[in-house]
Amino acid sequence: MIKRNIESSILADFHRKKVIVLLGARQVGKTTLLETLRKQEKKVLSLNCDDLDDVLLIEEKTSTELRALFASYDMVFIDEAQRVKNIGLILKKIGDLKLDTDVIVTGSSSLDLAGEINEPATGRLIEYRLFPFSLSELSAETSEREEQRMLEQRLIYGMYPEVVTFPGDAKRTLMTLTNNYLYKDLFSYKGLKKPDILQKLVRALALQLGNEVSYNELSNLLGVDKETVENYINLLEKCFVVFRLDSFSRNLRNEIKKGKKVYFYDNGIRNAVLSNFAPVALRNDMGALWENMMVSERVKRNAYMGSYAQLYFWRTHDQKEIDLIEEEDGLLRTYEFKWSGKVKAKQPTLFASAYPDSSFKVISPDNYWEFVR
Repeated sequence: MIKRNIESSILADFHRKKVIVLLGARQVGKTTLLETLRKQEKKVLSLNCDDLDDVLLIEEKTSTELRALFASYDMVFIDEAQRVKNIGLILKKIGDLKLDTDVIVTGSSSLDLAGEINEPATGRLIEYRLFPFSLSELSAETSEREEQRMLEQRLIYGMYPEVVTFPGDAKRTLMTLTNNYLYKDLFSYKGLKKPDILQKLVRALALQLGNEVSYNELSNLLGVDKETVENYINLLEKCFVVFRLDSFSRNLRNEIKKGKKVYFYDNGIRNAVLSNFAPVALRNDMGALWENMMVSERVKRNAYMGSYAQLYFWRTHDQKEIDLIEEEDGLLRTYEFKWSGKVKAKQPTLFASAYPDSSFKVISPDNYWEFVR
């Protein structure tokens, strides 16, 4: 049982009379984490909202009915809550009851869940995100030395729990995840009119990994308008398949101001989309895979630490660039990701002179632990 970094934080938020919301992609371990948490209490009600009977227990219920259902339990779990109509209003009612019962809600997408929660239930929720395993979680279970040995495996197959637990079956697991679960919530979303376009878009994003994304180019490639491309990428973000970084721009005339880069939360999912699990020695995309892993690991690290740092990339019109900029409390930390530690890199002179107080570091397989730890 590999301990998740947010477990102790969630436990510390018990008994605050607020609803705890745990969001994350399907199969990243939310239910397993719930099973760990439930051991803390004796009387537990578990509802799985993929089951219609469980949905009907809470859907369209009054505050009085919800109190009668929940009050006798130490803890209530509501799994896959995005399946419940008007879940935001229901959670608002639960939060207003101020029950002694701890209520934990999970969702594998924020399509309806986060969209409806944020407004009506403001102040009544504590929200967490769960990702595929992080390198720090895995190294805490084994050691940094062991994870260093497994680095190439992680780069190709990623860190979904089932992939890590059963590495010999990793390829089949990832293809099943990609074909059966990746788009499940999206395909049931009423605003999605062209699911085949969505799958082509994901493949196009996988091929452009590490590069700046042009909505116009994707629009021409897929034969849809630019707004549809942007909307579909937004939906993929809400299902925790990909995430975007904006370009960093402050005071230089030739800085790119509206650029976007798109990363996958997991390398294995990216490679499954392309059906490419070739070993490291036979690949020509190792730079992109290394960058994707490091940026996604930083996202996990910051989320689990409760950091509010903002992440960007930087590029100028004459192709000067920095892979990652992290802005926190007025400080700028800049990073370049190199798969080969022998490749030298330095902060662009233009950036260094414009932002003289910024730091710079090259992250390679020789020194990445401090960056992801």
